[in-house]
Amino acid sequence: MKSRDLLAELKFRDPDRARALLGALRRNVDALGREIAIMHVCGSHEQAIARFGLRAVLPPQLKLIMGPGCPVCVTDGPEVDEAVALARQGVRICTYGDMLRLPGTSRSLADAQGDGGQVHVVYSVDQAVELARAHPAEEVVFFASGFETTAVATAAAALGPVPGNFSVLSVHKYVPAAMDLVAESRESRIEGFIAAGHAAIITGWGIFEPFARKTGTPVVVAGFEPLDILAAIVKLTELIRDRKPEVFNAYPRCVTREGNQPAQRTLWKVFEPRTGTWRGIAAVPGGNLDLRPELARLDARKRFRIDTAPVRDEAAPGLERECICGTIMMGLATPHDCALFGTACVPESPVGACMVSSEGTCRIWHTYGGAPDLRDVGAPAP
Repeated sequence: MKSRDLLAELKFRDPDRARALLGALRRNVDALGREIAIMHVCGSHEQAIARFGLRAVLPPQLKLIMGPGCPVCVTDGPEVDEAVALARQGVRICTYGDMLRLPGTSRSLADAQGDGGQVHVVYSVDQAVELARAHPAEEVVFFASGFETTAVATAAAALGPVPGNFSVLSVHKYVPAAMDLVAESRESRIEGFIAAGHAAIITGWGIFEPFARKTGTPVVVAGFEPLDILAAIVKLTELIRDRKPEVFNAYPRCVTREGNQPAQRTLWKVFEPRTGTWRGIAAVPGGNLDLRPELARLDARKRFRIDTAPVRDEAAPGLERECICGTIMMGLATPHDCALFGTACVPESPVGACMVSSEGTCRIWHTYGGAPDLRDVGAPAP
């Protein structure tokens, strides 16, 4: 194949291809003859969908919903309390930037930092390890968040040479458990799922086959360019139309059936899935990734006595009672259904977790708009 043909294959923002995909999508939806709802579980997908206004060109009978695809948003308040309590005890806490303002039951790590706690924003677990090496007389805890992709990085660091004053407070989550939760919900009417391509690079697309068989729900793995997402939606509606609960890989340039097996071995050497409470949603079987017992020396929960009583407040204060982030993450509401959205709850002063993180539905919709209607501005039909 000539080099120019290779470049043509990797052209993801071609208007002609977009029109062709939208034509196929309309035919699929028309063939179904009813309203259908599909869900993706990835903040990066939502960013692309909102940024490029994809909902504005979808058939009105098709509802494209973001589910619990933001790991920061589903980190439970008591988990944040643990990190805040450790900072209060004089431990250096390292974490990703999105976690800094995430509220616990009453306080955030930003609050702890304001009170004099040593809280550091890092871009990788390796930075946390280096900070521990630089301060050998102090305890350093990495407050580890994210789905499979970042959990693999944490696991690789845990298996490497780390200083004796380094440990991990894991709040890593596992994506397939979230899909199980939504599919089993009696309130949910989701008929198909778009799976995150970056997580599937690690796990492989074959991991979704048991889910599709068990629930009778098709799954399509998608990349993150606009045409990636449109192609995945077309394929998913085709599978729904044909009543085929199958898994289709629409991201073959990066994802294989087996995934990254060395990364998987690293992940499961360090972590094991456990039931954990996801903020505003429920206790999710297999939803949390905890360190294995043989790595207790690296487990901050085993290493320290974490007393959260001084930083805990089980009664949600003020406006937090009105926050509906959990309902939004389950796909049962949109940010516009929340009375706080864009008024009392904005990125500069977030009330709920979905407005804190750059991958949260509310934050994304506030930045880009979630479902723009372009008909009133005279936009040409694609």
